[in-house]
Amino acid sequence: MTKVKPALPKGMRDFGPDQMARRNYIVAHLREVFERFGFLPLETPAMEKLETLTGKYGEEGDKLIFKVLNSGDFLKKADREALETHNLTRLAHSIAEKGLRYDLTIPFARYVAMNQGRISFPFRRYQMQPVWRADRPQKGRYREFVQCDVDVIGSTGLLSEAELIQIYQMAFASLNMSIRIRVNNRKILEGLAGYLGVENQFTALTVALDKLDKVGMAGIRPELAARGLLPKAILDLEKLIEKRSWSLDQLGGLLNNERGQEGIAELRRIFSFLPGAARGNVEFDLTLARGLDYYTGTIFEVTAEGVEIGSVGGGGRYDDLTGVFGLPGMSGVGISFGLDRIYDVMEELELFPENMEKASQVLFVNFGGEAEAKSFEMLTRFRLLGLRCEMYPEAAKMKKQMKYANARRIPFVIMLGEEEIKSSMLQVKDMQSGSQTLSTEAGALEMIRAALETQ
Repeated sequence: MTKVKPALPKGMRDFGPDQMARRNYIVAHLREVFERFGFLPLETPAMEKLETLTGKYGEEGDKLIFKVLNSGDFLKKADREALETHNLTRLAHSIAEKGLRYDLTIPFARYVAMNQGRISFPFRRYQMQPVWRADRPQKGRYREFVQCDVDVIGSTGLLSEAELIQIYQMAFASLNMSIRIRVNNRKILEGLAGYLGVENQFTALTVALDKLDKVGMAGIRPELAARGLLPKAILDLEKLIEKRSWSLDQLGGLLNNERGQEGIAELRRIFSFLPGAARGNVEFDLTLARGLDYYTGTIFEVTAEGVEIGSVGGGGRYDDLTGVFGLPGMSGVGISFGLDRIYDVMEELELFPENMEKASQVLFVNFGGEAEAKSFEMLTRFRLLGLRCEMYPEAAKMKKQMKYANARRIPFVIMLGEEEIKSSMLQVKDMQSGSQTLSTEAGALEMIRAALETQ
């Protein structure tokens, strides 16, 4: 067998027990908040049909979808002309019928369309699963990462947007993370395009604005020009961007077109549900664009305070997303939490509690022979009574077994040897203090439970 050097693809990671304990901690807090708001769990497959995924995320997003080659001789049906002319998009569709999901929203829309007869609307679901993007790996950006989504579909009521803002606030508060929630509305951006006279270049405008925080105005200016925006429109946009702190009232006096006014009215209505202190970490940001094509109304983006890592959450309103799947007129709104970035923020800011790993609480020493069988019987009883226990898998030197207990940070070790069996007693060693106590089984159980309650 050929030897293989163990390595991971770029942008992929393993998670050891310590990391999984922390990730599970985040997931548990998010799930508790989601369910407190009445959302139900859902899972969809890792792969979707490529036609399901493409055309929903914009030009930039479509490039980042991982394609899955067809089984067998995938070149048999390859588009030869596309191959010869280097038309990669056409070629990909001829040799790959499936792709790894890019996000959870499009699979959710597909699910709703397929199961509309069994769903009560409005449908409230949460979903926590990995997604894949063929992006360039960097700090806080991975090719495989977990999204935690919350969506309401089947209602146009703006109360849902207010609830999603509250979910962000409650969830991050439960994780002791300070955040900033930026809010805008795609209708306001449409109004902005009208003000600039670039209605026909709306997608170019939003794609560029989505990169503003990363590259600045100097970085998006050439792209806007390359996409056909006239110098005057670019200059007018730059003047607007220089004043980032636009209020809705100020903007209302500037955008005198119908779409812009409609977006402003929607945000005012949403903010009316969040009076006073509830608006503390929520702010309107004219430059927020969220470059995905399917957003049609209010959009959100969340950043963590005290660390430079990009957004830790985002989302927005989408109208008729299920229409492409044969279910028209179904409006929805949803938000996403980036588990991996939340993890990185909490690790950098040291927000995780100590000793989170759910390791064994008791190790039974393996003396072999009759003692091994007796210890296993007692181990089983302790497990049934709720303690996390294990026994060393083979008879080995005491030093080796104690070293294992220390390495695993197991707080108690039980020794049931020949002498203990004869006297119907057992030895309990507290690995932290080093003290050792001779006790009955019931006494040992009581002592260990009492000690664990104080830890």
